[in-house]
Amino acid sequence: MSEYQIQLVVVAGGPAGLAAAVAAAEKGVHVAVLEKRAIPGGLANSGMGILAIESHYQKEAGVDLTVEKAMKMMMEYEHYNIDGRLLRRYFGQSADTIEWLEGMGVEFEGAFRYFTKSEPTWHIVKTGKKIGPAAARLMNQKMAERAEELGVRIYYECVGKKVLMDADGKVTGLLATDKIGRNFVIDCQAVVLACGGAAGNPDLIREETGYRFGEDLFNFSSPAITGDGLKMAWEAGADRLPVRIEQAALCGGLDTLPPCVPNVMMQPNLLVNLDGKRVMDEEQMENTTFLGNAASIQEKRVLFSIVDAGIAAHYAEHGLDETSLVRNDPDVSGFPEAVDNALKRGNRSIFKADTLKELAAQTGIDEEGLLRTVESYNSFCETGDDEFFKKKEYMRPLVKAPFYAATIYPGGYGTVGGIRINENCEVLRNFKPIPGLYAAGSDACNLYNDSYMFLLPGNSMGFAVNSGRIAGTEAARYICG
Repeated sequence: MSEYQIQLVVVAGGPAGLAAAVAAAEKGVHVAVLEKRAIPGGLANSGMGILAIESHYQKEAGVDLTVEKAMKMMMEYEHYNIDGRLLRRYFGQSADTIEWLEGMGVEFEGAFRYFTKSEPTWHIVKTGKKIGPAAARLMNQKMAERAEELGVRIYYECVGKKVLMDADGKVTGLLATDKIGRNFVIDCQAVVLACGGAAGNPDLIREETGYRFGEDLFNFSSPAITGDGLKMAWEAGADRLPVRIEQAALCGGLDTLPPCVPNVMMQPNLLVNLDGKRVMDEEQMENTTFLGNAASIQEKRVLFSIVDAGIAAHYAEHGLDETSLVRNDPDVSGFPEAVDNALKRGNRSIFKADTLKELAAQTGIDEEGLLRTVESYNSFCETGDDEFFKKKEYMRPLVKAPFYAATIYPGGYGTVGGIRINENCEVLRNFKPIPGLYAAGSDACNLYNDSYMFLLPGNSMGFAVNSGRIAGTEAARYICG
């Protein structure tokens, strides 16, 4: 068993870990990063940007959103069942973090909304290409380059296994495994856990949340994100908090199809459960956290978005009701052909039928319930929605065959939470800091009591980068005294 010495070990090189490494190295601390994969960034490489409040981009655009307003929005949204001190520190430094990243060569397109009702807090990384997924890869690359400039050692294909502690419960090192399976020990004064949660661990997800990955939950995942940080913290005696899904609904199995299919089926269409009943004002579907919440309390955790040929033709002629920077291709041409091709290949998430009765039989929706709902919904298109008060501009009757349905399940960006930390990102045991142990990013993100705060977009990666920066800064203070 080989031995190494360093002042600080950061476990995982995603945005939280890289931010921690840079922040600590800027204070003169000798840092090593262990990254399970062969490249930095982790699952966050598929993301687009980070939250900031009161950034110079927002001020230049005349955005009237203060830290005070954002704080109150989020505290009320989460019913005050979150750590207000941690939230205050995160939001309070978020604008400065934009400039900190810019100092590393990261550029941003500006501050954007995710959907109409959200605030423009999403600072999307500029790549020189069209705005879209994977922009954040460049930010992670720049942080990795800055870390190496500062002398940080990044060891790829290495996995943290156990936090080592002395008899007084103080961190003394880390047990790890290299890419050929050899164990080694790093003697250190502090450890930052930033392993990204457990999005790729179906067993842990089911044990902690009850969801069955690939059956009633379709979250983003990576085989490398298996809950390593959670397990190490819990073994070290950390206070164990609920692990939650950072929920945002998905059309199960549709994102592999041409964009025209999910573009049509994720509009504010008629939405029903297995009883054939509506469950919400479908205009709110644009907030996919709300949509995921609605799906999660239904039988088999499933909802169905339903359109007819006329509605599909309306979108093709007039454009979509709702668009986003994630689904940045609003083209819906070729929808009927794309559905037919998907059905020929055996896709079980999209349905097509000549009658509503046949559609009910294919989907398992109660036939009588569906027929009653469509009848009343069609009348609401004329008189106004007396059930859920959906705006008339989104109401279109279902009268023209063929009819289409798509499954909607809870989805999300992975798991969040599980480790109690304070505003300094110190891991807590019985509400007291474990000397030398810190956590950042999804492992420690307990800011979403029951719902991801989609009204302030960029929160997921924003918390990762900012909590990593806090953890690195505080670890440096602990080490240097």
